Amino acid sequence: QVQLVESGGGLVQAGGSLRLSCESSVSIFSINAMCWYRQDPGKQRELVAKIVNNGRTNYATSVKGRSTISRDNAKNTVYLKMNSLKPEDTAVYYCYIFYNLMSYWGPGTQVTVSS
Repeated sequence: QVQLVESGGGLVQAGGSLRLSCESSVSIFSINAMCWYRQDPGKQRELVAKIVNNGRTNYATSVKGRSTISRDNAKNTVYLKMNSLKPEDTAVYYCYIFYNLMSYWGPGTQVTVSS
C-alpha cells in the first residue's frame, strides 16, 4: 500500500515562506511525475506544481515565480517551497502520484496565510 505523508504546513503571515514536504512509502525513483495540488473549501482542487524525473517542472500561473518544486529520490520526498505567500494561497495542499496504474493522494497539510 502506497502512503504519502505531507508536512510543513501552518499559519504564516502574508509575505512569508513555507516549505512543504511529501514523503512516499515507496521508492519514487521510477515515478515519473510528482505533483502538488491545493484545495480551498468550496473550490475545485487545482494543480499547483509538477516535477518529472528529468527535472522539468510546471507551475500554476498563480504561483509561478514564487514557488519551487523539487524532489529527492534518495529520500523518496518531494518538496514545495513557497515564497511571498498571499492570503489567496490559503488551502489544503495535497501530494499526488500516479503509480502502478493507480492514483494516490496524501491526507493534505493546511496552509493558512494571514493578511
